[in-house]
Amino acid sequence: MEKIQLHHTLPAVFAGREDNHSEIWLQEVEFVRGKHYLISAESGTGKSSLCAYIYGYRVDYSGTFSFDGEDIRTLTIPQWCQIRKHHIAYLPQDLRLFPELSAMENIQLKNRLTHHKSNSEILAYFEQLGIPEKVNSPVSKLSIGQQQRVAIIRTLCQPADFILLDEPVSHLDATNNAIVAKMVTEEAARQGAGIISTSVGNNVSITVDKEFKL
Repeated sequence: MEKIQLHHTLPAVFAGREDNHSEIWLQEVEFVRGKHYLISAESGTGKSSLCAYIYGYRVDYSGTFSFDGEDIRTLTIPQWCQIRKHHIAYLPQDLRLFPELSAMENIQLKNRLTHHKSNSEILAYFEQLGIPEKVNSPVSKLSIGQQQRVAIIRTLCQPADFILLDEPVSHLDATNNAIVAKMVTEEAARQGAGIISTSVGNNVSITVDKEFKL
């Protein structure tokens, strides 16, 4: 996948809105593989909706989302499975971890499907993020910041043309923000992947090629 394109898209809940100052909604937008993008927005402006549309979780919008010119509404379930396994790595804002499983078990649920990272690489991520002692801890026993770090590791355990991050550092301090930025940009560079990150304001440490105001 080389390009994600938006053509005059708008969440259904915003239908009829007249005072549109967004650089995303109702615009022509193109995300190119290998480039880094920041979607800066206030709460309630649709940044999580945008991510859900790109990932195919929701279809309550007007206009068109396309992958390399193909309308994503036409994609079949098997096609979406391949896209989510090989082409788009997604960190949702709500993390979607299984609380009864350990941190490592949550990560291995994905890595066993993709075989993208070795066990030693995953453990190295835990070390970098300052939570090596949490590898076998149930997610329910972790703080929200620790859970976010686990979810970030999981996101990086797959091949991808685009890494899609919805508020990836909302619960992290400046130190871990910088560590996450380094991990994500290094993984994107290894794969030649693009990065699309959302943020309330501009608190993401990733260097971007273009910023959009939502």
